[in-house]
Amino acid sequence: MKKNLFLGLFLMICVSAFGQVSEADADKAFKIIDEANNQLAYKGDYSCTVSLVVEKPGKPKENLQFKFFERIDKDMFTMVQLFPEADKGNGYLKEGDNIWSYDPISRKFSHSSLKEAIGDSDIKVDDMSNDNDSFRKNYKVTGLREEKLGKYDVYVISLEAITSLPAYEKSDFYIRKDIKLLLKKADFSASGRLMSTVLIPKYAKTEKGYVGYQTIIRDELNPGEQTQQVISDLSFEPLPDRIFTKAYLEGLN
Repeated sequence: MKKNLFLGLFLMICVSAFGQVSEADADKAFKIIDEANNQLAYKGDYSCTVSLVVEKPGKPKENLQFKFFERIDKDMFTMVQLFPEADKGNGYLKEGDNIWSYDPISRKFSHSSLKEAIGDSDIKVDDMSNDNDSFRKNYKVTGLREEKLGKYDVYVISLEAITSLPAYEKSDFYIRKDIKLLLKKADFSASGRLMSTVLIPKYAKTEKGYVGYQTIIRDELNPGEQTQQVISDLSFEPLPDRIFTKAYLEGLN
């Protein structure tokens, strides 16, 4: 019994040590993520049109479209559905950790979550935001390594959620070493099962920074199911405060 107890304690120590990184590596990982965020054009206010193409085996492709507004330095965004017509006016409003979804038919708001899917797509509310501070607030670093992804040398940074806000418990971020750009994200359950893969194959450089115009999100639990996201009508003009209010969503209908 003592031997089994010792073995159990030993295994617990091993499991606890596995998946942890040194403070220096954790700091390096967050700095790499910071650099990747700084490469992006999303700073301050911006708006864009987000078009989604949802593909599911045995079903016709579904097209969704949203107008998206974000104020990154205040951790705020507003999203309004434009298409299809039957869902026009559905919206989301985020201010800090508070998220509401809006139903224009009932004209009611309900408290929502970053884990909620957008329409029938594979994109979650969490995937839409470009909040640069969310990593340090909501994750701890559990791994940092170097790999090859296609023709690119990349850092692979493994993060584990430390709050209930992230859509997934664990995520691996594949970031280019030469130009710090996110190329791939793999999302896992707490048990380590692959849940979702995000690919960003197309970037364009603007005067404000890089923009990932095309993103592909694959549902790994349902083979063949994926959502393609395309960004258009991107603007960095300052946005009026009223856009980030419940009254704005109510006034659209």
